[in-house]
Amino acid sequence: MPTFTAPDGTELAYHVRGEGAPLVVLPGGPLRASAYLGDLGGLAARRRLILLDLRGTGDSAVPADPATYRCDRQVDDVEALRVRLGHERIDVLAHSAGASLALLYAARYPHRVSRLALITATPWALGRPATAEDRLTAARLRTAEPWFATAYPAFEAWLGGGADPDWAVVGAFFYGRWDDAARAHDAAADEQTNSEAEDAFLAPEAFDPPALRAALADLTAPVLVLAGEVDGGPRPELARLLADAFPNAEFAVQPGAGHYPWLDDPEWFAARTGAFLDGTPVAGSLPPA
Repeated sequence: MPTFTAPDGTELAYHVRGEGAPLVVLPGGPLRASAYLGDLGGLAARRRLILLDLRGTGDSAVPADPATYRCDRQVDDVEALRVRLGHERIDVLAHSAGASLALLYAARYPHRVSRLALITATPWALGRPATAEDRLTAARLRTAEPWFATAYPAFEAWLGGGADPDWAVVGAFFYGRWDDAARAHDAAADEQTNSEAEDAFLAPEAFDPPALRAALADLTAPVLVLAGEVDGGPRPELARLLADAFPNAEFAVQPGAGHYPWLDDPEWFAARTGAFLDGTPVAGSLPPA
């Protein structure tokens, strides 16, 4: 397991899967160990995945200063990884909350980003998180599912400020297919996530939406924003706002997918994301409005 030292002295780990050109992968959660990403639906057959364990997660060390969990304070961790890999520019893929870190990295080090893929990512860093109504609107797309009648009231109560729900029930809303693989993936989340530092990662002080929007408007690297058709955080309409922040972005919606699209249809996900990373045009791609 390779490691490197962050600028503040924290020892960070990353995991390598696959062969080919490197792809730096930033996990979501926030602060979930990179193990949940697996091989990204077989994307490791096309690219060498460099899966970073963010500080305090997975095999990376807990930082001496808890304030460094904040998203903007981890940007230089990503830059230190680039230096460790020895590449002038890197392709970056970020999932969910990891996209906030990727956006800040692209804004601070635009000349270091070759391509940027943002997977089921909300424009949180741009001041537009997913709302409870966003999530409930998406949830109501699942009325035909056999588990809906039990799961929806619990999900609605939780989003309304109630106690934490039974995730074995409401976790279904985060997956396009609520099968054994999805249940196992969901059940592993607590053990893999640094829940004590989640709020610190997304602290409002980490973000300056107007300044970030201005910086991203000048980013020349190609960007892919990929949303899941039945995902509620973000819904495709919200993810599209993220694509609109870039001058050179394409937008794709994976049919039937939830928040973890590489699990719902691995072949579709790997083919679509791989085509973007290879610079191959895809019929039906939607440019930003």
